[in-house]
Amino acid sequence: MLKLAAALTIALAGAAHAAPETAIVAGGCFWCVESDFESVPGVSEVVSGYAGGKSQNPTYQDHDGHLEVVQIQFDNSVISYDDLIAKFLRSIDVTDDGGQFCDRGNAYRSAIFATPDQTAAAEAAVAAASAELGAAVVTPVRKAAKFWIAEDYHQDYYKGSNIVLTRAGPKKQSNAYKFYRDGCGRDDRVRAVWGNAAFVGN
Repeated sequence: MLKLAAALTIALAGAAHAAPETAIVAGGCFWCVESDFESVPGVSEVVSGYAGGKSQNPTYQDHDGHLEVVQIQFDNSVISYDDLIAKFLRSIDVTDDGGQFCDRGNAYRSAIFATPDQTAAAEAAVAAASAELGAAVVTPVRKAAKFWIAEDYHQDYYKGSNIVLTRAGPKKQSNAYKFYRDGCGRDDRVRAVWGNAAFVGN
């Protein structure tokens, strides 16, 4: 009995310290996706980056073929991969295959980069979203691709304190982010597509 109790204690301790799982998604501007998902319970970290292209070491100035993506680290005991992807789909315009909101072109197209173990769940989430909307979802489920982390200045951009120049003049970075997001119409469009099911973060 003592041996069994000790084994259970070790097993529970191991589960409590299990490494977080990861998901990689593309939903237009990575600043916005990072901002949205850092507020989700069970998510420990969201990192902006690039994936899907052939070039090595992409940068913001040169990431031809790559999409802007985020890598989401999450605790599967708090939020499952299925629920995370369902939430992601409801945070974007899944009917737009030319980019997202005011950001146009390949780099801003949406996608789910799924490992073999994640593919069935991702495809099921897309099918469920399509059935809910009664329309085709153009966000593809793609094979997992190497994640390239973006430059430091892109990380946590939405809460930065630097002064940056915008079309409306100099602004604190966090305010510049809100100015950009509002001007891009992201949240309005997500609500127009999804109604009460829309997920709009920060």
